[in-house]
Amino acid sequence: MTLNELKAIQLAELFSALSDANRVRIISTLIEKEMNVSDLAEKTGMSESAVSHQLRGLRQMRLIRGRKSGRQVFYSLDDDHVKKLYLMGLDHVKHG
Repeated sequence: MTLNELKAIQLAELFSALSDANRVRIISTLIEKEMNVSDLAEKTGMSESAVSHQLRGLRQMRLIRGRKSGRQVFYSLDDDHVKKLYLMGLDHVKHG
């Protein structure tokens, strides 16, 4: 199956978004449950500003979504495809 140029670019951007260890750590944490920036920072050991920066990119790539509750925003994986990509990649690494 040969991809057209637009789909090839979109797929490359998806893999690029997953090429950062901090973004992958955030995704792995969000597999457990939705969390706000403070919870993500605590779980990952990153600063809140670093988490916010990474979340912005993950939202732009539609890998995560935010749900506002009062003044808090809770983040979760956008859909099951993100979880599957993560788990397949992890399985590949473990068996590599």
